Amino acid sequence: MKRKLTILGATLPIILIADVITKRWAVEALLGASRPDFMGGAVPLTLAYNRGAAFGISIGDNPRLFFIPVALLALGLMVALIIRAHDRDHLRLISLALVISGALGNLIDRVRWDQGVVDFIGPIPLGFMNWPIFNIADMAISCGAVLLAVSFWLEDRALKRAEGDKRADAPAEVMTGPEPTES
Repeated sequence: MKRKLTILGATLPIILIADVITKRWAVEALLGASRPDFMGGAVPLTLAYNRGAAFGISIGDNPRLFFIPVALLALGLMVALIIRAHDRDHLRLISLALVISGALGNLIDRVRWDQGVVDFIGPIPLGFMNWPIFNIADMAISCGAVLLAVSFWLEDRALKRAEGDKRADAPAEVMTGPEPTES
């Protein structure tokens, strides 16, 4: 449990502080201002308030009543997964710490004001579409979710491999038909 708390204790404050500071900067610097040139213009910075779900998916007139309890439920699930995770499963622990940190960062915005979550990175032109505007918390959630999926996949693969090894070690039946009789 000490290792789990160490990973969460190292990840959570870094993501939360970076998220809060960059969102505060975005509200102050980008409100009504011309877009600053960031990374040679490859990554535009645009202030937006997201009252909906990921990528601005809207749910009703007052989404806070939906998203705050859902976020709290998701956080509870992530904490349960951390508790159940093996101390040496670093990939799973880091992925869950990232998801928890990002979820808390966006939850803070939803609780503190009705405007929604502050997003400011993007939209990023991909040639065939514009990637939606996002923030540091969204990056932590997305990276954590991908790493969590990889962790589950690796676990499933290891279980299947162990199951195959057990079958290979089991004694094989020599004959499957009736016993031969002497003539």
